[in-house]
Amino acid sequence: MRHLKRTAKLGRTGQHRNAMLANMVCSLILHKRITTTLAKAKAARSVAEKMVTLGKHGTLHDRRLAAARLHQEKAVKILFDEIAPSQKERPGGYTRIIRRNCRQGDATQRAILEWVDIPVAGETPAETKPAQEPKPAPEPKPAAQEPPARGAEPKTEANPA
Repeated sequence: MRHLKRTAKLGRTGQHRNAMLANMVCSLILHKRITTTLAKAKAARSVAEKMVTLGKHGTLHDRRLAAARLHQEKAVKILFDEIAPSQKERPGGYTRIIRRNCRQGDATQRAILEWVDIPVAGETPAETKPAQEPKPAPEPKPAAQEPPARGAEPKTEANPA
């Protein structure tokens, strides 16, 4: 029986699963948002939140533990220098999962995994977006003159008759 065994196996061996999750968390750290399947997003969220907790402590030992798990020094540096300090006041729940439509090939549920309070590169937060300027009202068109009736002579100012 699998009592208290909560690891999502994801159809992979243990080493492959750990490497895949480490790569997904590094991509999340570097790009601030990743799109993956729902099962992988739920598994990667657990690893990402543990890494942020290590980053919030910020000791050398925590940095070495994160580097041993993630295997990318650049991602560890960004985690400890940018992401963890921005999450200092938050007690947990550093990531969110947004469900998307199903993948067409195999109908797997897709999801977006992203940080809660960190804006994605290339996007501005809602509070810093400039307000849209109202479009100027179109100027009223001058009244068009009615065409003369059939057979009537056009009106002229000086009639030589």
